[in-house]
Amino acid sequence: MIQYLVITEKTKTGFSAYSPDVPGVAASGKRLRQTEKNIFEAIQFHLEGLKLEKEASPKATGIAKYFMFS
Repeated sequence: MIQYLVITEKTKTGFSAYSPDVPGVAASGKRLRQTEKNIFEAIQFHLEGLKLEKEASPKATGIAKYFMFS
């Protein structure tokens, strides 16, 4: 099992999401929950394709941290 950092951002029309560890894979949706489902499925599809081609899955290197400012 592998965990990838996923970044989700608010847009004018909904949300968009991507993973810095899985270049070229992105998703969007009108609602947050839909966007999360879409990015999960997009990454899963990408990983299945890599497996079929006998290529290694990307390593998970993303780290997230919030900093507080006043």
